[in-house]
Amino acid sequence: MDAFEWMSPQDIEQAARAATTTVAAAMVRDSGEPAAGDALLKAGGIDLLDLMKEGLLKPRRLIHLRNIAGLDRIEGAEGGLRIGPNVTLSQLASHAEVRMRFRALAQAAGASASPQIRHLATLGGNLLQRPRCWYLRSRAHHCTRKGGDRCFAFGGENQYHAIFDHKGCAIVHPSTCATALIAFGARLEITGPRGARRAPSVEEFLLLPEADLHRENTLEPGEIVTAIVLPAPAQATRSLHIKQCETESFDWPLADVAVVLDLESGVCRKAAVVLGAAAPAPHRARAAEAALTGKRIEEPVIRVAARAALQGAAPLAKNGYKLPIFETLLRRALLAATEG
Repeated sequence: MDAFEWMSPQDIEQAARAATTTVAAAMVRDSGEPAAGDALLKAGGIDLLDLMKEGLLKPRRLIHLRNIAGLDRIEGAEGGLRIGPNVTLSQLASHAEVRMRFRALAQAAGASASPQIRHLATLGGNLLQRPRCWYLRSRAHHCTRKGGDRCFAFGGENQYHAIFDHKGCAIVHPSTCATALIAFGARLEITGPRGARRAPSVEEFLLLPEADLHRENTLEPGEIVTAIVLPAPAQATRSLHIKQCETESFDWPLADVAVVLDLESGVCRKAAVVLGAAAPAPHRARAAEAALTGKRIEEPVIRVAARAALQGAAPLAKNGYKLPIFETLLRRALLAATEG
């Protein structure tokens, strides 16, 4: 790993002005070695330092965000919660109000990575990390996401890749927290270098390849995620996140599911069903949501909804096994959520 400068700004404006590009943009090139001279933002730095060690990034300067006041808080906001991007996954998983009112998010954070990584990795970094596709992270493969003209996964080792929405690129989004955040209807507060703010939903913020082959989100150079905002859930909301990995220890999920149900006397008034490790962005299973809405959540309805969640799936040569896993996980999640 090459030498780099270190900058520790004291406020958002200073950090935003100092950043010259995003991590995704810094990895796009015609061919050969990555460009040097970029200034990149860093919070926990788990993924960023991996990319530097792998020779995929050679920044001139890292801009450390951990000393900026106020970005590491969890606070009430209009009946919901406002979570700073520097809140660690460990803090999120153990926070009493998150566990009580946003259970699926606490479960997703608490099951991510290893205990050591959860104490350092931030929620903002978890959302913005780059995919774990081995072709993207290989210096020998100049894939479409790095500016090449080919997604090697389509004809290669694709057992961990997408089964939905893989037009031009078959990555899966790496954030399990994003799966739960979308199910809760979370929004982001994004601040630019001149103080301008925008507030897209997490679902709007994350991009599919058909929208942009080179990046996973709409973040622009100089923009910083300054908050993740969870709206107030309905009083009768039940939620659950569940995932399946190859090993029970630290491992990336083969499939994960977040469900959020607004129940009244056992009848579902509103449902959100989101599949992770399924597509280049967490996949909203709207057919499953429709199958649940207005119904009493019982075994026959759950079976119909779990099958409906797979509508539109297009598995690749080596990942068709994901279909029964998603169906089973969704059935388990719905049963567990309705049972409280």
